[in-house]
Amino acid sequence: MSVTIGEAELREQLLSQDDQFRKLAAEHQSYDEQLAQLHRRHHLSDEERLQEIMLKKKKLLLKDQMYSIVQKYRKEAKASS
Repeated sequence: MSVTIGEAELREQLLSQDDQFRKLAAEHQSYDEQLAQLHRRHHLSDEERLQEIMLKKKKLLLKDQMYSIVQKYRKEAKASS
């Protein structure tokens, strides 16, 4: 009988065991903090709007990469059980 790991537990496990996942998560958090700084401003310049768009795209790419690692881990866990 296999036990499915919850999302939060799996994320914590990957953060502690997978260097690539940890690096991606840290980079994602950095972009999130930069976006939060931009959102605290009342008015964004054209350059800041472009920066906001680029940060959102980078965050999404990192999220997709992290999701791929999670899926790979789940597939491997399922195959070994």
